[in-house]
Amino acid sequence: MGGVKFTRPSFVSDSVPVNSMNSKTILAASCLALTISSQAAPKDWPQWRGPNRDGVSSEKGLLKEWPSDGPPLAWRIKGVGGGLSSVVIAHGLIYTQGTRNKGNGGVWVTALDARNGEERWSEFAYNGNGPTAAPTVAGNRLYAVGTSGDLVCMDALTGKVIWKKSYATDFPGSPKPQWGFSESPLVDGDRLICIPGSPEAGIVALNKANGEVIWKSAVRHQGGGHAGAGYTGVVISHGAGVKQYITLMGHGLVGVRASDGQFLWGYKRVANGTASIPTPIVRGDHVFASSGYGTGAALLKIEKDGAGVKATEVYFLPGDKVQNHHGGMVLIGDHVYLGSGHNNGLPTCIEFLTGKVVWGPERGPGSASAAIVAADGHLYFRFENGIMGLIEASPTGYNLKGSFKLASITGQSWPHPVVCDGKLYIRDQDNLLCYDVRAK
Repeated sequence: MGGVKFTRPSFVSDSVPVNSMNSKTILAASCLALTISSQAAPKDWPQWRGPNRDGVSSEKGLLKEWPSDGPPLAWRIKGVGGGLSSVVIAHGLIYTQGTRNKGNGGVWVTALDARNGEERWSEFAYNGNGPTAAPTVAGNRLYAVGTSGDLVCMDALTGKVIWKKSYATDFPGSPKPQWGFSESPLVDGDRLICIPGSPEAGIVALNKANGEVIWKSAVRHQGGGHAGAGYTGVVISHGAGVKQYITLMGHGLVGVRASDGQFLWGYKRVANGTASIPTPIVRGDHVFASSGYGTGAALLKIEKDGAGVKATEVYFLPGDKVQNHHGGMVLIGDHVYLGSGHNNGLPTCIEFLTGKVVWGPERGPGSASAAIVAADGHLYFRFENGIMGLIEASPTGYNLKGSFKLASITGQSWPHPVVCDGKLYIRDQDNLLCYDVRAK
């Protein structure tokens, strides 16, 4: 390197010693470091539903209305593989996972340049196909879960596999959900929180550096729905002053103590016998959850109960009034916005603390289920038939601000949209679309 001293970029994994790198690796890492450092610091979206796992972007200065043909398509690429995994963004890179016809096949994790979609690396992660969960990036590490319960930790810069786990072998008795595991692991400090769903390890805390088990939580079955994991990850609550991990499992909503995995409470009315999917919403002492297949929605309040806590039902809305299939929900101000209805994404606004349906369900510009994200006072609805809608996030009424047909529709348009650094990212199986949604 001509006497030039190589300084490890802040995001280069400690698992790759500088003295073991060849000149090409050092040059690639150095160039990537210079490229990223020359960009304006992006607002990362490093995990499922964004930095706070709530589906709300902090972006400002975005389009308030869309032209009739939609915002400009900045770029589109092909080759990220099959599957329904959404994308996450960190270090100026876009990460996703998909089934690819490379090597002996299987699932590959791919990293792309966020500016133009150029592939930076693609590495084999595990055998299987059709992943449905977005990866999680924390610091220099990436974590991904496959439909068969394969858990992999990779170097976020190079794709080098650091460690692996298998729910089936490492946590025996983990029942595979009907459509496979679909969770984005939660990184909390030095821990990685996952949901194998077995009787003795319903939720587990692993050392994020090496995968060693810190604790296993024998989550009590709530008597509803089905055994095992649901189709989402964990969110954090400090309800009633106790830090806890909350998730929607196959048999209902549960909370376990974050320090040691002690089971705290459970609630079964939002479980169903087929698939419990949407990520719960947490604010203060309250938890809002919903599920499709005719189930409904509920708000719980977490309260002190002796040395522990309990969850008390504030209200329950039956499925014929409100239910979210798998498109997710967002809380903005004092209102929850979601697509309501089984196999439907009818835009709906609910008062968070009372359950009052303020407006909706509305027909919306698209059809079938809708995945949503919120940014700059607006809701980005992605309908199953490939129509995008921009809806004002206001309790005063339904106000559609534009709609357009996506440039790629190769199947059910289900992966959740991402808004980051002025761009709207849409995964469509092997395709990735990037729209510029900045106000001009």
